[in-house]
Amino acid sequence: MVQHVATVAFEGIEARVVDVQVQVAPGLPAFNIVGLPDKAVSEAKERVRAALIASGLALPARRITVNLAPADLPKEGSHYDLPIALGLMAAIGALPADALDGFTVLGELGLDGSIAAVAGVLPAAIGANARGQGLICPHACGAEAAWASPEIEIVAAQSLIQIANHFRGTQVLNRPQPRIREIDGAPLDLADIKGQENAKRALEVAAAGGHNLLMIGPPGAGKSMLAARLPSILPPLSPTELLEVSMIASVAGEIEGGALTNQRPFRAPHHSASMPALVGGGLRARPGEISLAHHGVLFLDELPEFAPQVLDSLRQPLETGEVAIARANHRVTYPARFMLVAAMNPCRCGRAGDPGFVCRRGPNQRCAAEYQARLSGPLLDRIDLHIEVPAVSASDLILPPPSEGSREVAARVARARDIQLARYAALDLGQVRTNAQAAGAVLEEVARPDSAGHALLREAADVLQISARGYHRVLRVARTLADLDGVEKVGRVHIAEALSYRALAEDVRRAA
Repeated sequence: MVQHVATVAFEGIEARVVDVQVQVAPGLPAFNIVGLPDKAVSEAKERVRAALIASGLALPARRITVNLAPADLPKEGSHYDLPIALGLMAAIGALPADALDGFTVLGELGLDGSIAAVAGVLPAAIGANARGQGLICPHACGAEAAWASPEIEIVAAQSLIQIANHFRGTQVLNRPQPRIREIDGAPLDLADIKGQENAKRALEVAAAGGHNLLMIGPPGAGKSMLAARLPSILPPLSPTELLEVSMIASVAGEIEGGALTNQRPFRAPHHSASMPALVGGGLRARPGEISLAHHGVLFLDELPEFAPQVLDSLRQPLETGEVAIARANHRVTYPARFMLVAAMNPCRCGRAGDPGFVCRRGPNQRCAAEYQARLSGPLLDRIDLHIEVPAVSASDLILPPPSEGSREVAARVARARDIQLARYAALDLGQVRTNAQAAGAVLEEVARPDSAGHALLREAADVLQISARGYHRVLRVARTLADLDGVEKVGRVHIAEALSYRALAEDVRRAA
């Protein structure tokens, strides 16, 4: 007789069903696992053997074969321990033969029979709920699994003995409840920054429309402080966005204690990050920083210090909102709809714009051009807002704190985003949430400027030699500026401000 237990294998954030088939047959004692297992799965037999012995069960002196079907799908990770162990327990009579019917099982075993947390519980729970099944998972992941549905049956146990007692009825385990992670420490606030009013305005525009932003300024001007406070003015994640973000974090093993957060992600990798670390990949095609920043912010400080090929790998995800990782034996797609916020010095020493400063490497303009040429033109063309962040003087620092902080700015951002949601929902474009996601054809309808704005845009397109992509990005920013003002028509003042964010972009692009 063959005992069947359902579990999953992960392809991106999709949980594919795997049938764990356990057979205990006469023959010489052996324990074999087949079905394209990796090293972690092959070693499961030793963990399972030790865990069963610690739980008071001994494997029979018979031939044990575990098949993971479909056999041509690679099986990776330690979450196969628990389904294999429960299948064996059912096969030898320690559990009722039908106890595991209608359940998806995953979890890692300790040698003492305990069940340790594993990655990917949330996608597994969502997949099990879609199939009308329950979930058996580690106790540490129960709160995470509870977000899948209030109706799904969840057995979250700390050990094999608890699971056995639960199905015997001697120790009924309560269903875990979903939890939200609390933010530690005082939240960052825009009121902490003195001066830099133009930069704060650009930050508000970027947050309102989901636009990419590049800040250029000398060291110590506050670029990193501004970027770190961007999440404080972004609206909380919607329920749909919360599940998308949490599924990626779950697959990456970055959910702590099973508690989710409704705060938008903020990822700030070091400039030594490799291409697989940034866009995803590696041996198991794990999600990269751009996917972990989905529906949030990816902050790249010291932008020219990143490897050029790493930065250019961002070009396609910035346009499509997803990244496809292709390998010889499989292809994985992760969502990657993020706001790119970057900061850089004007030159290597950062003082090219200081009055009276003369660079030892040559003319200041040439030094700055050489440094900025590390960035490719196509990448810069995908950034909507380019601003200069000047150094803050001591007189700015002794001024009283600004009267407006993150709360007031966040309220304006939320109103602008509500306008955008209603606009694109009326156009039957529910997948578009912000102006930054709107296609060019849609923009030409919803962001059509008035006659004065159209004349200014035509003149600027000739003078600045704006590309076709740059033209649509000016319209995107102008549409966001009009939404912040609460007006339906894009006017000349909105086009003028949008072009001011583009003028620096054209200078940097020509240097590149």
